[in-house]
Amino acid sequence: MKFLRTIFIILYRIWFYILVTVPILLLFPILLISISRDSWYPFFFRIARIWAKFILSGMGFYTVVVRNVTYEEKKSYMFVANHTSMIDIMLMLYVTKNPFVFVGKKELAKIPLFGFFYKRTCILVDRDNPKSRREVFTRAQEKLNKGLSVCIFPEGGVPDESVLLDEFKDGAFRLAIEHQISIAPMTFHDNKNRFPYSFYKGGPGKMRVTIHPVFPTIDLHMDDRRNLKNRTREVILQELRSKT
Repeated sequence: MKFLRTIFIILYRIWFYILVTVPILLLFPILLISISRDSWYPFFFRIARIWAKFILSGMGFYTVVVRNVTYEEKKSYMFVANHTSMIDIMLMLYVTKNPFVFVGKKELAKIPLFGFFYKRTCILVDRDNPKSRREVFTRAQEKLNKGLSVCIFPEGGVPDESVLLDEFKDGAFRLAIEHQISIAPMTFHDNKNRFPYSFYKGGPGKMRVTIHPVFPTIDLHMDDRRNLKNRTREVILQELRSKT
């Protein structure tokens, strides 16, 4: 029985990469055109959302979303959520209609084909390089000035599986305060169980998302960033604890 389970997981993982790759191959010319101008990014984002829905359904995931707020159209937000899985990217795209750019680790740019578009549409960061971390702020400011939103997983990476929620970094909250945009927190409940970084775990099933009320940053100053960070983390942590 364990052998059959192992075979299933291996095939399941291979199937994931097929689902990621095939739509990109089929839509490659359209995707290439959609990223050729900054002003066309919202069109690319709509395609990315369809791609995300295709992967989620193809993997046998069905989403249950509890929305405690409705985001305003054409308004910029700082989207933040707990980070446990590669599927976080697809789920964030699925639940969010406001066009945003990810701030993500540069290592994902090495994934064939996916990485080609990833490095051209996301803000890449080398967390071991202070210069790279500083450049994130410059590029994020450019995107926010163009009316886009930004998504950052504030744990700064995927924590060990034994950690329910790691400590948050300051970056997302500094940017939000500097640009006076609201923090929009979300809790992803099931991604760690459905598609963890541990290779021989996971499987189809329910993916619960809680979209929390936003934290406005109007009239906040840089000295307030730690309090904002802690409040945001506490909301996500309490939600995780209530539904584990």
